Amino acid sequence: MNLTLLPSAKLAPQFHVPKEVPSTFYPSHLLLGQDRVVDSFKLMNKVSGQNLFLADFPGVDRVDFIEALCTQADTPADQYLVATKSTEDLQPVKFKWQPQRPPENVGTIAKQQSLFCYLQGPIRRNDLIGKMQKTDKNSQYKAGALASNHFVFICLQSIWKREGLWELLLQILSDGEYRINQDLAPIPLNCKIILVGSGISFSHLQSEDRLFSQNFPILAEISYELDLTKHSETQYVQWLATLANKQGVVLETSSILPLLWYSSRLIEHQQRLSLNMIGMRSLMLQAKAFIPSLPSNKQGNGINSNAVAKALQQLKFRHNSSEIYSAQSFDDNFINLPTEGAMVGQINALTVIDTSDYSYGEPARITASVHYGDGEIADIERKSELGGNIHTKGMMILSSCLYRIFGRDAPLHLNANIVFEQSYQEIDGDSASLAEYCCLMSAIAEHPILQSLAVTGALDQFGNVQAIGGVNEKIEGFFNLCSRRGLTGEQGVIIPKANILQLNLEPEVIAAIAEEKFHIYAIEHMDQAVELLMTIPAGVANEDNDFPPETLYGMVQQRLDRLAGHGDEVELNFFAKILAKLGII
Repeated sequence: MNLTLLPSAKLAPQFHVPKEVPSTFYPSHLLLGQDRVVDSFKLMNKVSGQNLFLADFPGVDRVDFIEALCTQADTPADQYLVATKSTEDLQPVKFKWQPQRPPENVGTIAKQQSLFCYLQGPIRRNDLIGKMQKTDKNSQYKAGALASNHFVFICLQSIWKREGLWELLLQILSDGEYRINQDLAPIPLNCKIILVGSGISFSHLQSEDRLFSQNFPILAEISYELDLTKHSETQYVQWLATLANKQGVVLETSSILPLLWYSSRLIEHQQRLSLNMIGMRSLMLQAKAFIPSLPSNKQGNGINSNAVAKALQQLKFRHNSSEIYSAQSFDDNFINLPTEGAMVGQINALTVIDTSDYSYGEPARITASVHYGDGEIADIERKSELGGNIHTKGMMILSSCLYRIFGRDAPLHLNANIVFEQSYQEIDGDSASLAEYCCLMSAIAEHPILQSLAVTGALDQFGNVQAIGGVNEKIEGFFNLCSRRGLTGEQGVIIPKANILQLNLEPEVIAAIAEEKFHIYAIEHMDQAVELLMTIPAGVANEDNDFPPETLYGMVQQRLDRLAGHGDEVELNFFAKILAKLGII
């Protein structure tokens, strides 16, 4: 069976870094990878009576993005709102929009000459439709956003929470006009309205609000990542440089590679980069703070690789207090987790601790015990209400794998208990199912597992190992523990092969792997994991579904046969032993 020992070249993305940083900047450069948004925006301009919903994510700088998006519209002509009256005196005064400038003797009610505006925060009715402003002699109309701009962008959360204003907006869109007061004729709506919110909000409103679905049928969803198989690093560097230029930051060529590394790390993919405007801009501004002052006591604007590295180091320092405390618990032996030797029914798994602003990996010790029973594999986490639904699903799949191999023709006569030791918080996810399976095999076969290797991976019912999340943090968590204790050259981790494209490890981890002090194995099937962990063949069944006795599965099969009473030795529980002594069984 082929085992993949990963070389250091596959542990981080390989970028084609441009030789120089662009020196020209346009707002449209910020629309890199946003083809769907641009197409939807142009479609809205061509279709009358239909408006746009712009679905973004927290990392988008809305003001900069909206400015860039509006550059994709054909520059609309200024519009003038004038009053008209028929020659028949009975006809009331009407308002209409016209592109021609009215004669000087004709009053202009409003002038629509601004391209766009963005409304957020405490929006008022007057902000939308305007108001009548009284003077000493008469009243004059003070135009609102709808009468002053060709495109009106509105923050959904700012208007949705205000029921009266929300209903007013939908009514204006449905009627195509709005009134300032009952004494004046209605003013025709002559702009496009774009709501800005989350994709989840769009789905909710589409299904719950009939007027919303009628007036906002066009969705423009902002992409949060850039696919490097469709775009180039040069284009992304232009995006970075434009973002930096808006903040008065100049990128030096040496800063590009660490920025690309950080961007890829955010997305957890070697061939994709983050389009998180706020996150990347914040890092560049922080890097600027670490540039030495010039002789004139003025700080330079250019940032280099050292400044970016320092900013990343400080970013981690500000957020990793939980990781530090966790490491102390391992170093003080408050948490028992050996990284050397071999033990039966015990394995090192890999977990990720997620907080709102930081994630880190933490090894976990899983143990399994087996005894005579009716075939139940008990999840102690679930029984103690510390296991989530997805973890329970993983345990059920584990049970399915066991029965598929060993319980095809007869029920299994064992009970097993599996637990995360010294875990006092909820555990969820199925990424530990491979480790739990290997631990169970060790307990049944009574064959030890290497403690120098840690394992992560999710199983399907056929034993295939599937991708998991947080692979970089998991690897680094176990590496850091081993590094503090001293690297022996035997330590390493086993990960799903499907996660290789997500690898983007810290330089010290890559260096240790290049020197063969630490190892990463990428596997596709659970049998590969048991062979690595227990240093014996998993075994292949013959046509009678019997495994060779010297293989791991052969040992498991022999133990199960004994528990079922097919061998010389049968393990009985307490009550069975009493019945046996009484001669009942």
